[in-house]
Amino acid sequence: MQSVVISGTGLFTPAQSISNAELVTAFNAYVELYNAEHAAEIAAGTCSALEPSSEAFIEKASGIKSRYVMEKSGILDPTRMTPRIPERSDETLSLQAEICVAAAREAMATANKSGADIDMVLVACSNMQRAYPAMAVEVQEALGIDGYGFDMNVACSSATFGIQTAVAAIQSGQARAVLVLNPEITSGHLNFRDRDSHFIFGDACTAIILEAGDSATSAQQWEVLETRLKTKFSNNIRNNFGFMNRFDESGIGQPDKLFRQQGRKVFKEVCPMAAEMIKDTVGKAGLEIGAIRRFWLHQANLNMNQLIARMLLGRDAEAGEAPVILDTYANTSSAGSIIAFHKHQADMASGSHGVICSFGAGYSIGCVVVRKK
Repeated sequence: MQSVVISGTGLFTPAQSISNAELVTAFNAYVELYNAEHAAEIAAGTCSALEPSSEAFIEKASGIKSRYVMEKSGILDPTRMTPRIPERSDETLSLQAEICVAAAREAMATANKSGADIDMVLVACSNMQRAYPAMAVEVQEALGIDGYGFDMNVACSSATFGIQTAVAAIQSGQARAVLVLNPEITSGHLNFRDRDSHFIFGDACTAIILEAGDSATSAQQWEVLETRLKTKFSNNIRNNFGFMNRFDESGIGQPDKLFRQQGRKVFKEVCPMAAEMIKDTVGKAGLEIGAIRRFWLHQANLNMNQLIARMLLGRDAEAGEAPVILDTYANTSSAGSIIAFHKHQADMASGSHGVICSFGAGYSIGCVVVRKK
């Protein structure tokens, strides 16, 4: 079987960041406006008053302290609470393609690859800017890549599902090298008026170059030893936005057209599923959990990651065993585990083993076991 390696990664981080303090100030101002506007209904018992948020609540619930966003002024405007990002003409590079290109250029430079070396572009993320043409094809054109590209969506597991898809393409001979991109502009699907979720997400884009091991020339290479994917249907994380919404005008603009979840159920059901998936994948690679030096877990919630690590190790993870980036990036959906991998892999010695694992809506879980060459 053809050996496949991750030979480069890249990261685009937006220039603007929102602290918990800023987010709470804006949210609480919105709460005051809402409660004042609906004071009569609240007094009559026909409408419930909204509760304010707090920095302490956010950090305890998630471990998040701040998040990067493409545009913050609209989010922090209590009368708007949505980013202000103007539409672009069809002849201008799309915003999502733009951040893909930025992350891709870093990954390509790290992997010592040009557009001529890549045969396939895969844009894998939770939220696409449009239905078609595929974002991947636009990125392919912008980078001068011959071959083919397509988009895929497996929510927060899109990156690991994308890695598996790339591995299969390389091993089958369809591609010499594959560029996998995870452009998450999550501020577009987040309901900033919802106390239980307004703090969860941040924007970012990651890029991964995978190629046949015998062609790789980069300084740091990670051989993909095993990949495992799993899906199990659940409504506990859902977003009903789509082109069919126009069939029933009464639903347009309703809260279910943005991100929503039943967090406690997700926590209870996904953590054991993810831990079991990691154990199974590591075993399929012929390894024991004790051989895994680092776990690059999906960066959704600090409490979830700590519990999963405890289920795997039988103890709390030590510093460096399960790196955390969500304190400053928040949940960047499919990009989260790759940001952790990108930022926390250079110090590992040759022969070290690690696991990239993502989990999210679907439910979907993807797991990739790698060894540093």
